[in-house]
Amino acid sequence: MGMGRARGVVLVGMDGRLIEVEADIGQSLPAFILLGLPDASLRESQDRIRSAAKNSGIELPARRLTVNLLPASLPKSGSVLDLAILMSAWAADGKVTGTERTVFLAELGLDGRLRPVRGVLPAVAAAQAAGAGTVVVAEQNAQEAALVPDMTVLSGSHVGQVAAAFATGSLRSQLRDVPRLDRWSTDRVPAESVSTQVGASTFSAHGSHASAVSAPDLADVHGQQEARFALELAAAGGHHLLLIGAPGAGKTMLAERIAGILPPLDDHAAMEATAIESIAAEPHAVTQLRRVPPFQAPHHSASMAAIVGGGARIARPGAVTRAHRGVLFLDEAPEFPRHALDALRQPLETGQISLHRAAGSVTYPARFQLVLAANPCPCGLNVGSGSRCRCSVAQRRNYMGRLSGPLLDRIDLQIQVDRPRSAADALGPPGESSAEVRTRVLAARDLQRRRLAPWGIATNSEASMQLLTGGLRLPAAATTHIDAALDRASISLRGYVRVLRLAWTISDLLTTTSPGADEVDAALQLRQSEDRR
Repeated sequence: MGMGRARGVVLVGMDGRLIEVEADIGQSLPAFILLGLPDASLRESQDRIRSAAKNSGIELPARRLTVNLLPASLPKSGSVLDLAILMSAWAADGKVTGTERTVFLAELGLDGRLRPVRGVLPAVAAAQAAGAGTVVVAEQNAQEAALVPDMTVLSGSHVGQVAAAFATGSLRSQLRDVPRLDRWSTDRVPAESVSTQVGASTFSAHGSHASAVSAPDLADVHGQQEARFALELAAAGGHHLLLIGAPGAGKTMLAERIAGILPPLDDHAAMEATAIESIAAEPHAVTQLRRVPPFQAPHHSASMAAIVGGGARIARPGAVTRAHRGVLFLDEAPEFPRHALDALRQPLETGQISLHRAAGSVTYPARFQLVLAANPCPCGLNVGSGSRCRCSVAQRRNYMGRLSGPLLDRIDLQIQVDRPRSAADALGPPGESSAEVRTRVLAARDLQRRRLAPWGIATNSEASMQLLTGGLRLPAAATTHIDAALDRASISLRGYVRVLRLAWTISDLLTTTSPGADEVDAALQLRQSEDRR
């Protein structure tokens, strides 16, 4: 009897922490002692591990088994360490060897089956960053783990296969008929090689396949030229968008089609989006990199925890994180809880969300495009000179007042969407398709990427005030009207910056060298179009 060691990984938010698992078998009464700040779900692993060992035919000795999870000061949770604990215990009993440098990531069933776990992609990336070269996972997680190159990935369906791969002496002959672990590599994941960083873990990944998502086509939208142009601008520059109009005007229809005109995710963004999906989705759902920008559309009854993230211990990601590098669409925006809407203000500025709980704090990425749709009043009919609205002035003010000024100040485009004025408008020929619009969006993104590369950003929506008033400063003749608006305090300094960002996107869609007075004035009108209602 002696010491056995193995490795595992636990996730704290998006960051993976390598865990050293030590096991010691002592000459005393049978007991299973688990040290290292395990939570209740991890403590339950004791019975799972004993049952799995028994049912695999390799029982743990009837002695005192002490397992220590290092670093001991880091709280640990979940079932991802099940296999690592069992392998360290078998190593302490002399049944297996060579587990010290191997990372084991799997939950155990009572019958010894290996079950998949969430977050395998960032966990394997963290293991690689920490110097590990081999990882063992359940067969359902194998393809996801193999997205990380230069890592030996072994997978199986039963713990007996793992024992056979690391067995010593008589145990090896006892398990000689057990199927071998399946060896995975990036060669089995058809893809291009990419290099990126998620959280604190730098890693590369393979997988160029885009998720098969069929977005609705813009050709379904008839008329609505201003709203269509606003949607194209939002997609081209990564700008936030507010659509206000009566019921049936087409706000939701337009917003749902933005996904079809967005460019595919680049390597860095694809890896971030896939890592988030690995944490938030079903344990075996991820098999390839996500190239399609995510589109999240929570119902207005969603809680603040569902939108920004939450949980009793370590907070789980919410819709703002699942929409990272994509779109967060809030239909009937004034119906959402006011505090949930205002909670969006921080991630809109910083691109991340920090959540604090008693068990610790966690920071998730949350760089998304916000698209809001709203009626102008509770009945939705307060539009135009022929309004049939019966809402009182106070009701109208209170309704739109649910969208706070600081939140609206962060929305670049604020557009009035009117109902079709005639049957000819509503039933006329379709507009441009998503494919046609997407071609212009891609061209505009390419112009931005080349212009902004020296500053390490890719879209106009990321340009800072220092950049827009420094290296990309426009001549005074082009900014006359927004300078006057700032002097009158009709727009804030934040609004001033967002108008300049939008003007650059208009210029990129028009393929001009830089915005002139016309582009800047158009951007100001598109931002302040709510004043015309």
